[in-house]
Amino acid sequence: MSRLKFSFLLFLILLWGSESTAEEEKEANEEFTEALLLRPLPDRKVLAHFHFQSSAPPTQTYGRHHYIFPKSIYQLVHKFHIREMELSFTQGRWNYERWGGFDPISSSNAKPPGVELWADFDVPQNQVDDSWKNLTHALSGLFCASINFLEHSTSYSATQWSFQSSSSGKLRYGTLPREAVCTENLTPWLKLLPCRDKAGLSSLMDRPSIYRGYYHSQRLHLKSDEFDTSKISSSGIVLEQTLTVVLQPNTFSGKKLQPSWSLSSLFGRKVTGKCSLSNSSNVYVQFQQNLVSEENESREKSEAQKNEILIHEGSHNNPLFALSHPPKRVIKEVENFQKEGSILYEYSVEDYDEYGPFELGLRWKVPVIWSCQQAPLHASRFLLGSGNERGAIAISMKSTRSNDIEIAGLDDEKACSLRVGIFQVVPWYVKVYYHTLEVFLDGESQATMDNIEKIHVSPSEDKVSPGVMEIVLRLPCSVKTAALTLEFDKGFLHIDEYPPDANQGFDIPSAVVHFADFVANMSFEDNLSKEIPILSKLQEKIPVRSYTEVLLVPLTTPDFSMPYNVITMTCTIFALYFGSLLNALRRRRGEEERLLKGKGAEKGPLSLLLSRLSAKLRGKQWEPPKPSSSSSKKSSVNYKLVAKVVLVAGIAIVWQFYYQ
Repeated sequence: MSRLKFSFLLFLILLWGSESTAEEEKEANEEFTEALLLRPLPDRKVLAHFHFQSSAPPTQTYGRHHYIFPKSIYQLVHKFHIREMELSFTQGRWNYERWGGFDPISSSNAKPPGVELWADFDVPQNQVDDSWKNLTHALSGLFCASINFLEHSTSYSATQWSFQSSSSGKLRYGTLPREAVCTENLTPWLKLLPCRDKAGLSSLMDRPSIYRGYYHSQRLHLKSDEFDTSKISSSGIVLEQTLTVVLQPNTFSGKKLQPSWSLSSLFGRKVTGKCSLSNSSNVYVQFQQNLVSEENESREKSEAQKNEILIHEGSHNNPLFALSHPPKRVIKEVENFQKEGSILYEYSVEDYDEYGPFELGLRWKVPVIWSCQQAPLHASRFLLGSGNERGAIAISMKSTRSNDIEIAGLDDEKACSLRVGIFQVVPWYVKVYYHTLEVFLDGESQATMDNIEKIHVSPSEDKVSPGVMEIVLRLPCSVKTAALTLEFDKGFLHIDEYPPDANQGFDIPSAVVHFADFVANMSFEDNLSKEIPILSKLQEKIPVRSYTEVLLVPLTTPDFSMPYNVITMTCTIFALYFGSLLNALRRRRGEEERLLKGKGAEKGPLSLLLSRLSAKLRGKQWEPPKPSSSSSKKSSVNYKLVAKVVLVAGIAIVWQFYYQ
């Protein structure tokens, strides 16, 4: 009886222990979510933003083995002690004027062309550069790209305050503007997803549909606090993967009417179901609040507001557009004094698994116009000067806001100011003179230090480090145009440092322009939106950031054909010299006598007389050479050739004389 009681007690203890461990695993478990946001654009295009988020609990409580989180990313974090990292592959350039520059998607996912990489390390200061070099090699092999070119000190730089995580001084930044983006980069990116592109929303990523877009950017953002000893509790590792594509719908309509579209027309595929390992799989359709019909544009404002209110009531009652399926939930953004809100229609993919593939379509009923939210200033960059010796870099900023808009609630126009930060990296062979910095406001030159709040300059060093300039300008709110100019000289490279296409020019990476007084975030009335990663990400306060164009600087290049010419001439001279020498050494005496006799047969009367005289002097009998038919033919041919040459020369002289 005692044995039975003991076994029963042991069974209860084991059952209680298994339940407690199950509860702990449930609290600290891996998570994966997927979402797709679709937004029509004013220029008859569609923005598709894929968002995938994977999270792993802290290693101390969960261990090193994972079921969903990619092992390669986990190894990168722990091998190089990465605190935060962002890697992007971009093809095309984001159109800030038409596609917006004030929303969270454009501020965090609009990237410069090529490859952009920045990473913040949790290592001692003297090990940051070594960790950066090793990280570039690892990412180069992982994503099948030329990221290892960023290992050299001339290709990366250290930032001070241009990025959120740059306060520690252990952040490194580098770009490759000329890196080509193709499917070889997208395939490793998809392999980090649990279902890859076989199921879920990632199955929409048809390669021809993705790469025929006007803009394509795949981004990987990594954040970890496992090495931060100051925090009591750690959240582990969070991996965010986004793919932002701007597509043109295949359906054609009238010139005024926006084109209707569906998932199959945009991507050539349908969603067959959600990924079995994802916690949620949602599709969102976003519309701007200022969506107004062209017919009501000239009417009174109150009548135009009726159409805006009808947007919130539902898609079936809306006079502007119609959606193929009723939404599961309607999420409204709260408006503020800086911008108008928007509205989101939410669809859950798992609700349509029983009824077949999920197909969502949008059909416009009337011609509609609207505008996307713009950043306070639209920045562009260009070169000044001509020639291959000197020039200047100019950054022009044009106001996109009306002068009567208040910033941060300030009523005093004199106290109102706009802070603009600029981060620019220039290669070492473009020698910038930072003392020539000039600031122009509304076309008039200003005292430089009057509008500069703070500045950090790191001059370039030949073949060692690039030139870096970080500057924060304080501009009046009423400014319409602002410009900065910097003069530079073009350096000379060694012949081994020129790329294969040196005559095309050399790239200066895009400059980063950020506005410290503005944040790009969305506030929703629904509190449940914080539990969904994509909606929670849209509500984060992200600084409004934009990128300028990539500049192409022509440098003085040597004549790369000169080594070829030298080799050709040298080989020709050696061939003639050694050929003649070998011919003279290998020639026999009998062949030489026959050759002399043959030459004597073709001699003229003077040469015959000389040969006859030499024969008499030697006491030998002189034999006259036998005339050959070939020699007579050659002489006739030579006479004809000379006559033709003389005729052509005479015609050319007469022609030149006549036209002069």
